[in-house]
Amino acid sequence: MSSPRVALATAVDAALELSVVASFSRIGPALRRRLDGWTAPPPGALDGRTVLITGPTSGLGRAAADALADLGARIVLVGRNREKLERVRDELVALHGADRFPVVVADLGSLRSVRDAVRKIVATERRLDVLVDNAGAIHPDRRLGPDGIEATFALMVVGPFVLTCGLLPLLRASHGRVIAVTSGGMYTQALDLDDLGSEVGSWSGSRAYARAKRAQTALIREWARRLAGTGVTFDAMHPGWADTPGLAESLPAFHRLMGPLLRSPADGADTIIWLAADPASSGASGRLFLDRRPRPFDRAPMTRLTASDRRRLWDLVAGLADVDLSLG
Repeated sequence: MSSPRVALATAVDAALELSVVASFSRIGPALRRRLDGWTAPPPGALDGRTVLITGPTSGLGRAAADALADLGARIVLVGRNREKLERVRDELVALHGADRFPVVVADLGSLRSVRDAVRKIVATERRLDVLVDNAGAIHPDRRLGPDGIEATFALMVVGPFVLTCGLLPLLRASHGRVIAVTSGGMYTQALDLDDLGSEVGSWSGSRAYARAKRAQTALIREWARRLAGTGVTFDAMHPGWADTPGLAESLPAFHRLMGPLLRSPADGADTIIWLAADPASSGASGRLFLDRRPRPFDRAPMTRLTASDRRRLWDLVAGLADVDLSLG
């Protein structure tokens, strides 16, 4: 782009970010697509590549699976409902005429289930180019997972940590990329390292979700630091406010209020596809993106985690995961 156009795009993007609503709603990608000159990855951009997606049966995960399959990727579909996973696989096979969509049933809130899934994936896959950490849930009440860990934190932080640890050999061999799908809601919450299980105070499912997403993005930065120079890249992205079944079910009032302004799942998932398939997205590891642009990890000083905090969080999560991973 010419310098005046770059300056205009940057100024409009900054104004969108200040407004929040315009940035996170469907207005954001509509304007940025034009001003930044977004282009789609070329056909076959992911031929011969393998992508693993957690939570691929609806919403952002399904939109990402569809788009990545269109680009030729082999996609490992990981989720806890076999019937839904097989339905997605069958639909993708019917559309693309090739069975390159293996199903792995796993509950990411269960350490045993995640470890079983890792063993299966390592035994059946020769490479792993992209791991999309997308699965999530908001619970109406506080509950414990099978390992005695608060269920939200188990599903969205500890389980993905175990999954990533187990798949590191494949990721290293392929110079792969980990993409964590986070939420703009994480900007609103601080993370109490002494209360990762949300035991203190009244329960709020949306608050626990936002805190888990903050932990997720902090760990992405730690992964990037600890695996610098290995060829494995770790980044996070947040999709803005996308119209998904999960949003409608978990936050019905917000869904009704923002309905006309919500992004489509495809718009929400666009940055996942760009990070996975577009050479323009390559570069330094440990970033957070919205609409193909790097964004700050914090919007309010009181939510910021220091480097020391992130190292402590890593140790706490590794302890919950029962993983001894010495990476610096």
